[in-house]
Parts: sequence; C-alpha cells; structure tokens
Amino acid sequence: MLVVIDGMGGHSDGAKAAETAIKALVEGFWHTPQPILDPLGFLHLTLGRAHEEVAKLGANLPLEMRPRATCAVCLVQNGSAFWAHIGDSRVYLLRRGKVFKRTRDHSHVEFLLREGVITADQAISHPMRNFVECCLGGEPFLPEMTIGLREPLEANDILLVCSDGLWGGLDDGDIGAAFPPARAPLRDELVRLAERSISVVGAGSDNTSAAVVRWIGNA
Repeated sequence: MLVVIDGMGGHSDGAKAAETAIKALVEGFWHTPQPILDPLGFLHLTLGRAHEEVAKLGANLPLEMRPRATCAVCLVQNGSAFWAHIGDSRVYLLRRGKVFKRTRDHSHVEFLLREGVITADQAISHPMRNFVECCLGGEPFLPEMTIGLREPLEANDILLVCSDGLWGGLDDGDIGAAFPPARAPLRDELVRLAERSISVVGAGSDNTSAAVVRWIGNA
C-alpha cells in the first residue's frame, strides 16, 4: 500500500491531521486479512475512518481552524492496482515513459481544465491553484472521494502517489519520463524529480511528499 497524506497548511495543525489520517489507514491495512477480498470497499471504508478521526481533532474548534488534509492511496494486489484520493494529492500510473493514467483533483482549477476554460500552463500559476474542494477533516460528513476501478498492471509499470508539492512544478511529460528502466534506484530518481519541482516553484513550494513502486511483473 502506497499512501501520501498532505496536511493543509492554511489550517491549524495540518501535521496532526496528516499523522492521524495515515495512522488510521496503516492500521486498517495491517488489520485486514490479505489478500483483501474487496480492495475498493476497503479503500472507501478506511478513508471514511480516517476522515472521522481527523474530524474529531477539530470537533470543538471553529470551522476555519479545524485540521484538514488531502490524501492519495494505492493498493497493489494480485497484479493489479486499486486507488482512491481526496483533494489534490494524486496517484499516477506510468507506463513506457508516459503518464498512462492519473487521478483528477477535487479542485476548482481541475474543473476549469476539464471544461477547457484554462490550459495546463495557465493552471500552474492560477490564483486558485491551491483551492481544494474537499478533504479529510473539517466538516463531520463524509467528503467526496474518488475511487478508481481495478487497473491491471504490466511489467515495469510505475505507481506514484504524491502531494501537490511534487506535481505542482511539473507537467505530465516530466513525471512520465522520470523513472526510466535500468537506471538509478527509484528512490534516487524520485529525489531528483522532487528537487526539480521545488526548483521550478521556488520560494512558494509546498510540502513535497511522495512514494513510488515499480511492478516487476508476475514471477
């Protein structure tokens, strides 16, 4: 299981929100018999529990001060990937040096992109680029979450989960080509990719968190 939780910096105790959410997700994973019989159901239920735990942190606080976080989680099981996300943390499936699939943010800017109102280049500097429409925590009701279908994996596929601090300074071409086969270890390539993104964004760079795995293929 790959997980990224990004505490929302504009809200109180974003770090605490992230710690609480990842604890709920990891505990849920380790306490569920594997292989997981219903991976998509597991993602829905476990993200729901994570949201409840984060929401409890701010139950007695004014709405604008309640801890919040975005998240992306990906399960790899039996040669397939299953993923879900809330907010603008992303899951990428990279295949043969390109972005084969990625999640679509719960954000106003992503909506404008889908509608063709702005271009990908305009999205990078859009004044509402950090406006997230749903997240873990805050309101007590369950937030919107997107859960993908089963994605069969091919040998040498790369799965990447990351916060907006990584993808914010990069385009799909940068990310797709970042992990060529038979080169440096994935960790080294990931560090280089993160440093590149930070250098592009500069002083305004957000927290940069990511996890990556290569599917070697069935034995």
